[in-house]
Amino acid sequence: MTPRETTAGAARADDAAESWSVSAWGSTAAERAQPFPCDALVDAPNAAYFRAVDVEAPPAVVFRWLCQLRAAPYSYDWIDNFGRTSPRELTPGLEQLVRGQRVMRIFTLADFTIDRHLTLVLTDTGSRGLFGELAVTYAVHAGLRARSRIVVKLAIRYPPAPVGWVMRALLPLGDLIMMRQQLLTLKSLAETTARR
Repeated sequence: MTPRETTAGAARADDAAESWSVSAWGSTAAERAQPFPCDALVDAPNAAYFRAVDVEAPPAVVFRWLCQLRAAPYSYDWIDNFGRTSPRELTPGLEQLVRGQRVMRIFTLADFTIDRHLTLVLTDTGSRGLFGELAVTYAVHAGLRARSRIVVKLAIRYPPAPVGWVMRALLPLGDLIMMRQQLLTLKSLAETTARR
């Protein structure tokens, strides 16, 4: 196995995935130790959060579903998509990526490598005032037998107090709830596509 390959579905005994950690849900210590493209996009971050999930689909299919984030957030649509259902079929053209494109309305595509990662930076002015300086990488790790793993890192520098104090208390759990749902939704959709 190369360093980018995982067993995708069976974490090694010495590197078990965090099952319900607020700051590291689903990720392993080895994954958290890797460099991510988002690391270079936040000046002096004061927090990092990781989320990861195994997917029974090849990296190209998983990455194509990540491209769908340009259209919708794929989390709890009644909260973050104004009640509209995120598309359940692939939208033609969303895989044609260009740096600077809007993603999930409040992010901008900062960097990408086809079938490997999408890296976003928070650029919406109102959201930056609330959450601070934030960048996120959605990495796709190749596994064995057409399996993959999505590993996400969110790097953040919170805004000044008092908003920063509130966000430090609320964002970790809030992000876990929303991103867990997002990753599980994308996992299900990618696996459905792979079975066709």
